[in-house]
Amino acid sequence: MPAIINPFDASGFGLAEMTESLNLQPNTYGRINRLGLFSDAGVTQTTVLIDIKEGVMNLLPSIARGGPATVANRDSRSIRSLVIPHIPHNDVVTPDDIQGIRAFGSRDGSDTLARVMDDRLSRLRMKHGQTLEYMRIQALKGVLKDGAGLTLVNFFTEFGVTKKTVDFVLGTSTTDVAGKVREVKRYIAKNLNGENMTGVRAIVSPTFWDKFIRHDTVKDAYKFFNDTRGNPMREDMREGFTFHGVTFEEYDATFTLADGSTEDAFAASAGIAFPEGTTDTFKTHYAPANWMETVNTIGIPLYARQVARQDGTGIDVLSQSNPLPICRRPKVLVELTSSN
Repeated sequence: MPAIINPFDASGFGLAEMTESLNLQPNTYGRINRLGLFSDAGVTQTTVLIDIKEGVMNLLPSIARGGPATVANRDSRSIRSLVIPHIPHNDVVTPDDIQGIRAFGSRDGSDTLARVMDDRLSRLRMKHGQTLEYMRIQALKGVLKDGAGLTLVNFFTEFGVTKKTVDFVLGTSTTDVAGKVREVKRYIAKNLNGENMTGVRAIVSPTFWDKFIRHDTVKDAYKFFNDTRGNPMREDMREGFTFHGVTFEEYDATFTLADGSTEDAFAASAGIAFPEGTTDTFKTHYAPANWMETVNTIGIPLYARQVARQDGTGIDVLSQSNPLPICRRPKVLVELTSSN
């Protein structure tokens, strides 16, 4: 009687191949990802040390044992250590997934098995991607949250800065909305602290968006706005309407948290403004996987591996991500609201 074949081992699906296949899945999971705000940086440890100075976070390098240590600036507030969240998520391939496709002991169904594996990896990628999108939108709001909605770090508190909030008062027809926009731009430019930017973007809730484009001082500018995507009289401009130098866009997303409850990306009549084209203000640090093969290696966005069950009832598909999305200059974040 022939031994049961593990088709994934036969096809070379080890840690490296599985991880590569998972990371090659298309990134189609959210607007923040497509904006490209957050640059990726892998680290070899599970924590990141930060030097907080005047509301700006500078990463500390690792030094060879016995080498000279870095010296904290005299006016540095503190040095803190942030733990990188660990997010494992698993799936399984069972005999029912391939039953009737391949004769016992043969390799005739390898293509079908590969498609089953690709389907599992796609679903894992989507869930990890949605989690990262949620964590990044929270980082834009100045906090680090996990997929359960738990606040792990408040960057405003950690950096000792006060969050800036601008009330647009969009329910009042005489509000100087252009003046509010200039206030946002000036505050961000003032607090870049040596950083560069190419512009300012504001992502807002659907309620804020509707109030904004209908305001008496905005609606004519919106009506006659024209760029490469077209004109608001014909096209949907919710992904970008520029008013007095700030590009506004609607962000309408509801996330399903780990416990099954839901959370809107923004409260009604709320949003966030931030600089675009920065060098290192927005980062996502990745720790290595919690597996022996990856100890002390540079972390990457996603990992995957497969393990055959000893009783032959299936093959576990294991995945994990260890991301830390951060805003290194929380003073450049401006909360937008409309009190009426």
